[in-house]
Amino acid sequence: MLKIQEIREIIKLIDQSDIEEFVYKHDGSKIELKKRVNKPAQETIQYVTEVVQEPQPVIRQEVVPEVPAVEKAPAASETAPVQEVVENSHLHKIVSPMVGTFYQASSPDSDPYVKVGSEVTSDSIVCIVEAMKLFNEIEAEVEGKIVEILVKDGELVEYGQPLFLVEPK
Repeated sequence: MLKIQEIREIIKLIDQSDIEEFVYKHDGSKIELKKRVNKPAQETIQYVTEVVQEPQPVIRQEVVPEVPAVEKAPAASETAPVQEVVENSHLHKIVSPMVGTFYQASSPDSDPYVKVGSEVTSDSIVCIVEAMKLFNEIEAEVEGKIVEILVKDGELVEYGQPLFLVEPK
């Protein structure tokens, strides 16, 4: 059976190529990888949509004197996600290398691998993603400090989905 690092390398190679599906069979084991071609484009469109919508609150602010104070709050809250994207642009995202279930610890009784504020090295294990009854340890791949955990324990994650934000050293 392939080691997790070998599977990661295969995933990276498939991600960089035009291959949409990959199947590996050996000694009764089978690994099947499928690339979702439209997924990254949808994420990009959503990001661009958020950035494009940034001027809307500014236009609404010009109209604010005529609008009751109750509507002023939503306009301010609409600008918050855009500002957060700009502020977090220097942060490194640790993404899921596969589709599976996210776990913060090796067992329900154990402490999480990392918490917000934890220092990590490139080979630090930050979580486990279970796929097809296999528990795959996910490494940080960067040195720094965990700033945010983006998924909840036991949540299903997609290939390429951000799991953690890390402030690099």
